[in-house]
Amino acid sequence: MFITPQNSGVQYLQIKIDRVAAGRLGLSIAEIENVLHAQLEGKQMGVVQEGQRRTPVLIRGSQDLRASPADFGNLLLTLSNGTNVPLSAVAKIERAEGPVKVDRERGVRMVVVTANIRNRDLVSFVEETKQRMQAEVKLGEGYSIKMGGQFENQQRAAARLAIVVPVAIGLIFLLLFATFGSIKQALLILSNIPFAMIGGVFALWISGEYLSVPASVGFIALLGIAVLNGVVMVSYFNLLEAQGMDKLSIVVEGAKRRLRPVLMTASIAAFGLIPLLFATGPGSEIQKPLAIVVIGGLVSSTALTLVLLPIFYRRFFK
Repeated sequence: MFITPQNSGVQYLQIKIDRVAAGRLGLSIAEIENVLHAQLEGKQMGVVQEGQRRTPVLIRGSQDLRASPADFGNLLLTLSNGTNVPLSAVAKIERAEGPVKVDRERGVRMVVVTANIRNRDLVSFVEETKQRMQAEVKLGEGYSIKMGGQFENQQRAAARLAIVVPVAIGLIFLLLFATFGSIKQALLILSNIPFAMIGGVFALWISGEYLSVPASVGFIALLGIAVLNGVVMVSYFNLLEAQGMDKLSIVVEGAKRRLRPVLMTASIAAFGLIPLLFATGPGSEIQKPLAIVVIGGLVSSTALTLVLLPIFYRRFFK
């Protein structure tokens, strides 16, 4: 649903100059406009110097001219021969409705059209709107359309996340490599990230929510929890391997003994976010998508970490 704010209804005095009548009297359009400009906005006649302060001196017509069309029509214009004629002889004065205000942005006139979006994601709506406007709306010269508001914020945040997330994953990889001294084990722990993403995506799909900036922040939070669970599992596997256990016993016993720490990590974070799922007040549009993504990702990440991570460890670290 599109909403355009009401911006009309104010009464203005509109002056339509009769070029033929003005030409007969020897008046040009510019001369008449200069007289009207001096009457309405004033004409600077000099400057008064008061110390360091300079005050312009303006001569302007009475304020009563603006209120009465009849008085404005009796405004006298001086011809080249020295005679005076009223403004009504060369112009038609009538009342007309005009805008309440003229909004500007960066020196350009602007009209805001608000759109309320329901039951679909913001990005696809904007893309469809752009395509339909290009096909159906023909803009005049000097006109342009710009999408702003939440869409602009979402695009700005997405551009930042496209830089921040890869940098964060790269730094985490370096820390994991420095901790375990193995590229394989660092990559094994990072493989937990897709496990978490799967649950977050399914949670958004089941709940009917769409990918937004809060949901993207939720995926970033999942990244840290998934890596933490991976570190807990792999570090204990390495400890059991140092004790001389065979690979099958390492993954079986390690998964059993690390079950409680992994479940505690996931359950504490999930239970802490459950109240956000039922938020309805101001800010719920931010809290709810974040909680949905994190809780759904924790479910998949925890289950797949306890099942697939031991299998991968046994497969790639014989």
